[in-house]
Amino acid sequence: MIAEWKGKWALVTGASAGIGKALAAALAEGGANLVLTARREERLRTIAQQLSREHRVRSEIFVADLAEPAAPKAVYQFTLQKGLAIDLLVNNAGFGQYGEFHKADSDRLLQMIQVNCSAVLQLTRLFVPAMVARQSGDVLIVASTAAFQAVPYISTYAATKVFDLFFAEGLAEELRPYGIRVSALCPGTTTSEFHEVAGHPSRSKGREQSAEVVARNGLKALAAGKSYVISGLANYLGAHGERLVPRRFVTRVAAKMFRPPGAPS
Repeated sequence: MIAEWKGKWALVTGASAGIGKALAAALAEGGANLVLTARREERLRTIAQQLSREHRVRSEIFVADLAEPAAPKAVYQFTLQKGLAIDLLVNNAGFGQYGEFHKADSDRLLQMIQVNCSAVLQLTRLFVPAMVARQSGDVLIVASTAAFQAVPYISTYAATKVFDLFFAEGLAEELRPYGIRVSALCPGTTTSEFHEVAGHPSRSKGREQSAEVVARNGLKALAAGKSYVISGLANYLGAHGERLVPRRFVTRVAAKMFRPPGAPS
């Protein structure tokens, strides 16, 4: 798996930390050249230089905030100007927002939809036609185990991840005749900055997967042609086990787990 994209160009969004950074590292270890994009230029540059030095691969960076509607096209134009054929598109960038919906900042919620859904759709639409023309290419979309159920207090985030999962699964079948593989990576709680950015205290200390493990599970599934993968056996059993009980029961249990201090029960 690790040499699947050797000598090819992979574009990774949200590459400055967490799963995105781990995906970039795993791809570089396998010999893939990288286009890394995120908001934080200093981090991106440091990561790109380190991976190029350690694994003797080429790397480019492009600073972009995917909360801006014009950003996906700017990323695409950058690759065209550089003459880079993207063989693997990794839609990893995303964030959550924790708390009661009626108290959340509306602009922040809309930005979440832009990053987690609209940018994923835009980037995929921009890069897939060239893959179709070449009759080869891969797309990895980072979803979440939250895509398998409603999750109160991160309701909007969970809904965006439903979009990512279903979008990936549908495209996987649609693009298979063109030689293109598409897969959704569904991690559970992962060691990253996600909880800090979302303002959500992690309640899974000691049970998180490392970003490195999650990244390798995603790339392995994509290379195997799987339309989705849930990272970790416990996460897999949890995501599918909830189908055996009423949906309302699952949502109520999730509400108890995620309810913020002071919120009514």
